[in-house]
Amino acid sequence: MKFSIVIPVYNESKNIPVLVRQIYKVLKNKIFELIIVDDDSTDGTSFIIEKLKKKNLKYFIRKKRRDLTKSCLLGFEKSSYENILVMDGDLQHKPDDILKLLNIFKKKNADFVIGSRNLFKKKKHNLGFFRLGASRILILVVNILLGNKTSDPMSGFFIFKKSIYKKNKKKLFKKGYKILMDLLYSHSSYKKIYDIEINFDTRKKGKSKMNLKILLLLLNMILFKFYAKFI
Repeated sequence: MKFSIVIPVYNESKNIPVLVRQIYKVLKNKIFELIIVDDDSTDGTSFIIEKLKKKNLKYFIRKKRRDLTKSCLLGFEKSSYENILVMDGDLQHKPDDILKLLNIFKKKNADFVIGSRNLFKKKKHNLGFFRLGASRILILVVNILLGNKTSDPMSGFFIFKKSIYKKNKKKLFKKGYKILMDLLYSHSSYKKIYDIEINFDTRKKGKSKMNLKILLLLLNMILFKFYAKFI
């Protein structure tokens, strides 16, 4: 199965070389392309990416207002394959888990396979107190207003069919930091959605992008999706 990996990054110069090496090691027998979209980093991330001489590696720099979702959308547009896997560039998603997602995606002919952090069941999450609490609250709000489609609609690690994006471009919120939720709730007909529990790792280098402004933007997206149901 051929697939594209889209990784949106911002100031991940210390993490991205390690991540790329691990991905190519794990997927040495797979047919894939790697698309890295840099949100105009200020720490030399683009310079580091340019030095990575890997087969089928593409990278793009967004010079406009920073936005993880828009970086993902650019990656989708530039992708060559029908199956797209999205993951973070901070090493909190383990490349080994890509194989788990691919296996279920192919076996079940799924619309989405999501790497779930299982935030309500697992005792250890490798998330700070603020981020864990905020994520749990947002998931509850999503489930109440939009319906429960996955245990982790805030996940940044998932694989899906590119046709879903193509068919629903006009329905997307198209901004923010949770592209999965935007895609999942762009249409009500997606039934083949599967969760795979992953071990979400601790960020060792760089800083998390989560803040109050992003949380408010996420709430805005949820309300946008909620009202869209009645239009």
